[in-house]
Parts: sequence; C-alpha cells; structure tokens
Amino acid sequence: MKPIDPTESETEAVPHERAGLLRRMAALLYDSFLIGAIWLILGYVIQFMFQFKSNQVVNGIVETDSLVNAITFLMMLLSSSSFYLYFWRRGGQTLGMMSWKLKIISKSGDPITIRQGIIRFLCAWPSFFCLGLGYIWLYFDPENDTVHDKLSKTFIAFVAARTVF
Repeated sequence: MKPIDPTESETEAVPHERAGLLRRMAALLYDSFLIGAIWLILGYVIQFMFQFKSNQVVNGIVETDSLVNAITFLMMLLSSSSFYLYFWRRGGQTLGMMSWKLKIISKSGDPITIRQGIIRFLCAWPSFFCLGLGYIWLYFDPENDTVHDKLSKTFIAFVAARTVF
C-alpha cells in the first residue's frame, strides 16, 4: 500500500469511482425534501408579507397576483441554487450526497468554483426535465458523466467510507 503523502490532495491520492444514476437520483430525492421544506417556510413568509390577499377565486379558479408569482419564483430559484452552491463549495456534499456517499469534484481536482456550480445547477434542470436524457447520457459516456457534469467540468464520485485503524 502506498503511503499517504500529505502534500497530495485527496482527489489526487485516491482515484474516484463515478456515481451511478440510482445513487444520484436517491441523493436528489433526499435533497428535494430539504429544499421543499425551505420553500414552504419562505412561501409562508411571502404570503405573510402580502397579508394573504394575493390569492382570490374568480369564477371558480384561484388567481394569484403576478407580482407574488414572480417573487415566489425568484425565491425558489435563489434558495435552491444557494442551497446547492453553499454545500458544493463547503465540502462537495449536500445532506443527500452524504447519505449516499457521493461527492462533487472538479475535474482539476480542486473544490468546484462558483462558476462551475452555477453552470451545473442551471444545466441540471433541463437535463432532468427533458425526459432525463441529460442524466441517461452517463450510460453512453466513456467516463460515466452526465451532460451537466461535462458542461461544468465536474463529476460526481462515489466515496466509500474510510476505515480508521
């Protein structure tokens, strides 16, 4: 076994296995529960700010004020992107990724940059909502990367728990 050189980064010392689709989806499901809770709380705050008068029933159809719709959409976009960027930059893992032993790594081996995180976040949505084709791409890619992995120059690695003796 090769001794660990303290000058080498963890990504250089240990080759990482790329994460599979099911693990990625499981981590995404875990994270969606957290983001959903954040959205519920912030949505309540928005409704409280507008004193719950932003919705009305007209001819049996609920109509919402367009300003409130725009504010809610921006809140959802900013809170979810901030959630992912914070955790990706902090340690490369969200709570869902920790649970499923996944970590985001820049192809250079460094922690991901804010630019890489934004590109990844913005490209992952179309990858998912276009029938998941951006995710399914990992089955055809020689490195097992998704489309948003390629575009952001990052990858999701499976990091098994280390045994300490």
